[in-house]
Amino acid sequence: MTTISVAIIGLGRIGTSVGLALKRYNASKNSQQQFEITGFDTLNANLKNAKDTGAIDGSGRGVDATAEGKDIVVLALPYGEVEGALRLMGESLRPGAVVLDFATLKRPSLAWAGKHLADESHLVGVTAVLNPKYLFDGLDDAEHAAADLFDKGGMLLAPGVKCAKEAVELAADFTDLIGATTYFADPTEHDSWIAGTEALPAALGAAFYHTLSQHPGWGDIQRTGNPSFGRLTHHLADTHPDDLRDLLLASREDLARQIDALTETLTAMRQILAANDQDTLEALLVNAAETYEQWYARRQRGRWQEDDTGAASETRGGAIMTGLLGSYLSRRISGDKNDNNKA
Repeated sequence: MTTISVAIIGLGRIGTSVGLALKRYNASKNSQQQFEITGFDTLNANLKNAKDTGAIDGSGRGVDATAEGKDIVVLALPYGEVEGALRLMGESLRPGAVVLDFATLKRPSLAWAGKHLADESHLVGVTAVLNPKYLFDGLDDAEHAAADLFDKGGMLLAPGVKCAKEAVELAADFTDLIGATTYFADPTEHDSWIAGTEALPAALGAAFYHTLSQHPGWGDIQRTGNPSFGRLTHHLADTHPDDLRDLLLASREDLARQIDALTETLTAMRQILAANDQDTLEALLVNAAETYEQWYARRQRGRWQEDDTGAASETRGGAIMTGLLGSYLSRRISGDKNDNNKA
C-alpha cells in the first residue's frame, strides 16, 4: 500500500479538518493508500490541538522543514502569511509536489507561486464551501475542526493557466476524498465573489462593532450581546486585525463596489423606516426571505442548477484513490521525473 506524505501548514479550523478527514480515510476499510501527515503552526495551541485530536502524525520545525520532500502541501494560512510561506518552502518542495492553497484570494497567491516556486512544483487554489450543517455556527478556530467539515460541501478549484493538468486532477481527487464536490472557478471571478461573501461580512462586522462601541450607551448595550451579535462580529474574535487589514485592502476594488451597493440598500431602508412605510418594508423583507429560502435550499443540496452534478467523480472514499491521485503520485514516488510539467 502506497504511503502519501502530506504537509499541512496552518492548523486552524480548515487545516486541522483536512487532517481529520484524511485520517478518516486512512481508517476506512476501502482505503487504497495511507496518508502520513506532518503539521506546522506558529501557534502552539493549534499545534497541540492537532496532535491531541489525531489530525497529524507529527510536527515540523518550520514551514520549509515541514514542506520538504512532501507529495502534497496544504496551505491553510491567513491571507497575509501566504507569500512568506511560499517563499520559505520554495526551495524545499520536491519536483512534482502539489500545493493546495486555501488562501481567501487566489490571484495574489498564483502570482506569488510564480515568483517563489520552482517550475517543477504546482499550486492549485482551493476554496472550501463547508458542510451546510456548519453554516450558521460562526466558529472559525482550531477547536471547532471536524472530519466532516467538507462533507456535502463544495470545493472551488482556481488553478492558474499554466498549472499542470495532472495537478488539477489530483486536487479534484483530493477534494472527493475529503467529502466535497469539485467546481472550477476563474481566479479573477473567484476573488470578486469572495469580496461579497467573505470580505464584506468581515468589514460589516468590524464597522458595526466600532459604531456600536462608540455609542454613549455602550456600557449598558454590551451586556445584551448574544449569538446574533457574536455571529456578526466573530471576525474580530477569530482573525488577527493585521489579517483583516490585508484581506480588506487586497479586495479593495471589488469590496468598494459591494459597500456602495449595500450603502444604497441601507439608505433606502432608513428612508422606509423614517416614513413608517409598513407596506414597502414588508415587501422588501418578504422578497428577501423568499429568495433567501431558495438560496438556502440550494446550499443544503449543493445543487445550483437542475442538471448540476459538479465536476467530481460520483465515487467516494476508497475508489477515487485508485485513479489519478494514486497513479500520479506513485509514478513520482518511484522516481519518474518525466511526469512533471511546468507550473
